[in-house]
Amino acid sequence: MLYLPPEPKRGGPSLERIDWSARFERLAASAQEPRLQAFYGAGAVPLETPIAEVPLVALDFETTGLDPVRDGIVSIGLVPFRLDRIQTSKARHWVVKPRSLLREESVVVHGITHAELARASDLDSLWPALLDELAGRIVVVHHRQIERQFLDTELRLRTGEGIEFPVIDTMELEARWHRRRQPSLLSRLLGRKPASIRLADSRPRYHLPQYRQHSALSDAQATAELLLAQIAHHFTPQTPLSELCC
Repeated sequence: MLYLPPEPKRGGPSLERIDWSARFERLAASAQEPRLQAFYGAGAVPLETPIAEVPLVALDFETTGLDPVRDGIVSIGLVPFRLDRIQTSKARHWVVKPRSLLREESVVVHGITHAELARASDLDSLWPALLDELAGRIVVVHHRQIERQFLDTELRLRTGEGIEFPVIDTMELEARWHRRRQPSLLSRLLGRKPASIRLADSRPRYHLPQYRQHSALSDAQATAELLLAQIAHHFTPQTPLSELCC
């Protein structure tokens, strides 16, 4: 899990508080790539749906760097789940041959070597299966800029069309409680730093165990568990998707 600056604004409507059901209908009608048509045609979960009824999938990419144009995806992890169950048996993990050179500093982060990538598949053969796994579900990520920007860029390079999709961002949820509140006078006087909202630093606040970091599959599993803990502590099963999704 690496970190990018905020998403750039696109030419379409604001990605915040979008009516995703209507947006998917328009995108299904305008998409030229048949597999993108099928992805949008599966529909978006209505925003008034209680979170307990929402099909979810945690998604994580490991990449060669932070620039979606210059860098590429080297591994993908995803874990389907609902509020009452994480479907670990249906989790998927792919090592991907990136379209850019693997830099040594990124090897240190994700641990994927040149030898592993020599045996890996190109994203050309994987992205249709990835879209099948995401279709009809709400994607859950920790820091949405990575997954949104990289997948959009990779599909634009391969099909000439990008992709849009709603997400629940567990990092954004942590920011609501730990970054947007003004620090107390005592905290300012004592020079206390704001709490970290990185994935590995957020989990201990909910008494969740630590996993190996920067593995796409374990980060996806960790993100799914973090969302379940956040909902248990801060929301209810009847909380509408609109309060969580962006």
